[in-house]
Amino acid sequence: MPQLHNRFIRGIHNLRAGDKGSVVTIGSYDGVHLGHQTIMKQVVEKSRQTGLHSIAVVFEPHPNEYFSQEKAPARLMTFREKVLALYQSGIDRVCCLRFNESLRSLSAAEFVQQVLVDGLAVKYLVVGDDFRFGQDRSGDYDYLHRAGQQFGYEVTDSSTFEIDSERVSSTRIRKALQDSDFLLAERLLGKPYRISGRVAYGQQLARQWGVPTANVHLRRYRSPLQGVYAVRTWLPDGSVQPGVANVGVRPTIGQKIKPILEVHLLDFADNLYGQRVAVEFVHKLREEQKFDSLELLRQQIYQDIESARAYFAQ
Repeated sequence: MPQLHNRFIRGIHNLRAGDKGSVVTIGSYDGVHLGHQTIMKQVVEKSRQTGLHSIAVVFEPHPNEYFSQEKAPARLMTFREKVLALYQSGIDRVCCLRFNESLRSLSAAEFVQQVLVDGLAVKYLVVGDDFRFGQDRSGDYDYLHRAGQQFGYEVTDSSTFEIDSERVSSTRIRKALQDSDFLLAERLLGKPYRISGRVAYGQQLARQWGVPTANVHLRRYRSPLQGVYAVRTWLPDGSVQPGVANVGVRPTIGQKIKPILEVHLLDFADNLYGQRVAVEFVHKLREEQKFDSLELLRQQIYQDIESARAYFAQ
């Protein structure tokens, strides 16, 4: 968990004097995968060498979501998960810039002046080799390097991180998850793929059938996963419970537009409402589907539970 010196900063205007003149990285960092972790390692090392704070600057909403909304690529993690992952990588501060019309319309020169120079007073900047910024994505590493010579900050780019001779990227991880290749996703992320969140009340329909579920709202337009899965669920007390999970919009009930995660823990009866859980996906059982009746849905749920039991019995 975050150390005491970690701090979340909402907007450039909330930077304190001690935050300025830091080692900075900027990006979307969805997934905080091994490529991102390589960048964070460079930032943290430079921070320790210089005695300066390390700051990761991120955007919310994700620029793709600002432009495309529900058609944007599915987020690998919630904003909260991303901030915690950045802290866990050793970053001292996370500064969130609201991606809106004002930020979108900044030219590359205005972004450098307002955000990097006037706002952050950046001393060292580390960016991925594909980083683009400014209106129409006109700014790149070469632009940052030239501006650094003008304004007195140092820029380093982090070269592409590859596994199996292919770039590690959020896009590649989404594809692995879509293909239910959880081992590849874990290799790219450096950790198993999990979705975490707070358990909320649902309609309790499954509970009436003797199958209580923990409902976790995904807080995103789309999910990188869709279907029914065998899962391991990490509980607040540190224990891990096997279970079966549905990720999707529940087409038979027909009330959800945004996806939801519903998890039934095998042989577990405690109340989890209001608590945070993390769900690790290990095996896909089937696609989400619409049933002609609630009775057919009920029968399928029982079958899914048996399929999950059989998987874990292996």
